[in-house]
Amino acid sequence: MCRNIVPLNNLAPAATDAECRDAALQFVRKVAGTATPSRANQAVFDAAVDEIARSTRALLDGLVTSAPPKTREAEAAKRQARSAERYEAIRVFQEQKRAERTA
Repeated sequence: MCRNIVPLNNLAPAATDAECRDAALQFVRKVAGTATPSRANQAVFDAAVDEIARSTRALLDGLVTSAPPKTREAEAAKRQARSAERYEAIRVFQEQKRAERTA
């Protein structure tokens, strides 16, 4: 999954339309392979973002769960912890490679 797209289901308060649009934009950027479309592709790019944002909103509005709502702060802390673990693993790997080259 794209690391910039965060789960929006079962949040308290509920996900906003802006958050749905942000997720849609990240998805379209990933699929299109570009962060900024050319002028020739801008209209189709924007239409895709709008359509996916609407679908995301409909999905979130239709989902039901018995789980207690999640807080944005707790979810952000989990994402930061996972990111720190990833970067630490990368740092350790790079140190090992440097040590192998100098040995």
